[in-house]
Amino acid sequence: MSEPVKDKRGRRRYLTTRQQGTHQLRHYFASVTLAGGVTIKDLSEYLGHADPALTLRVYAHMLPSSHDRVREAIDRQFQRPEGS
Repeated sequence: MSEPVKDKRGRRRYLTTRQQGTHQLRHYFASVTLAGGVTIKDLSEYLGHADPALTLRVYAHMLPSSHDRVREAIDRQFQRPEGS
């Protein structure tokens, strides 16, 4: 991170880009919660989006693919209980 600069009111501020700072933290939060099973609708509310469709457009690439979900569901169904 660069050295702070003073804004018009004399306050020290750090300049950030979309690859740094709170914007990146927001994307990290979204990716972790989606991986953890949070729904697009719920994530949309957490992020303050007015419409879940916006959240879906921005974060759809972070959702597990349907192929992965189907494979995992079938694997869970056919797993043998431990000790069998």
